[in-house]
Amino acid sequence: MNISNEDRMTSLYGKLIDAWNNRDAKGMAELFTEQGIQIGFDGSKMVGRQEILSHLTSIFENHPTAPFVTKVKDVRVIGKDAAIVQAIAGMIPPGKTDIEPTANALQTLVTVHKDGNWKVELFQNTPAQFHGRPELVEQMTDELRLVIK
Repeated sequence: MNISNEDRMTSLYGKLIDAWNNRDAKGMAELFTEQGIQIGFDGSKMVGRQEILSHLTSIFENHPTAPFVTKVKDVRVIGKDAAIVQAIAGMIPPGKTDIEPTANALQTLVTVHKDGNWKVELFQNTPAQFHGRPELVEQMTDELRLVIK
């Protein structure tokens, strides 16, 4: 059975989200290239697996992180060795059962094929506040509610 690159990218993104949701800093960091970049919701920028691991370990040890609820919106293969995954994400705060709209985000994953494996080169989590357009926040939240398991 042939697996498409689009399926590989969606799977890699899913592994990244699962690692976050499981509070697995090592598992998340290992998905990046050696000099991969992660840009967090607050604008924090980490470069390289070690820095990503250190930063995430601190977050998971000191904060009750909320799990992501996500939906892949687009996978764009760029040549044979790179692709971009675009997704929307929401979070359900600890102790709650619904998505917190103020934490909605657009997520971008840039992947590269190196040494026989697909890895994350860039993961960016950008707040989706849609200033002055609350209907877009509501629309995104409603779309994400449909994928809550």
